[in-house]
Amino acid sequence: MTKKILLIHAHPVDDAFADQVVAAYTEGAAENGHTLRSLVLKKLSFDLNFSKGYRGNQELEPDLAEAQQLIAWADHLVFVFPNWWGTYPALLKGFIDRVFLPGFAFRYNNGHRFPDKLLKGKSARLIMTMDNPRWYYFLVLGAPGYRSLRKAVLHFCGIRPVRTFTISGIRFAGERQRHVWLRKARALGNKGI
Repeated sequence: MTKKILLIHAHPVDDAFADQVVAAYTEGAAENGHTLRSLVLKKLSFDLNFSKGYRGNQELEPDLAEAQQLIAWADHLVFVFPNWWGTYPALLKGFIDRVFLPGFAFRYNNGHRFPDKLLKGKSARLIMTMDNPRWYYFLVLGAPGYRSLRKAVLHFCGIRPVRTFTISGIRFAGERQRHVWLRKARALGNKGI
């Protein structure tokens, strides 16, 4: 079964290994007939600062309005981002703050403790690149970026399952290891997961 996939490229640095990961995933998805659209966050024009919070009506910039349309359209979301300080860059955090809003991603109901999850029926894949060893990220740090994005954002909005693919020790990896990672990214794209 083919899927509608939205790939959210959230690495803020040009010419990062994440670019190759995105390309490999995209090629794999195309090979199996999935429809893939992408958002390259560093190319979008929007204010990262959610200056009014949930108290005011901060108008969505056109790029963010389109992002909401693409998220609504997609069956599966793929986030590609680096591990910075245990989580993810401000670019991705600002995007989440501004896009995953009440009325779009969730809705509070009077008298209910938990909100309605408006993005049910979608799944997601988190692909994180990092210099740290994988064991250090999970055992010592407790995988804060994955936990935050998976539980506090995506599950909160109804997106399940949320799977991960960790590319760790990247600074010291040779071409052979990088090829293995790219082959896996391509296979994930091919499967649409």
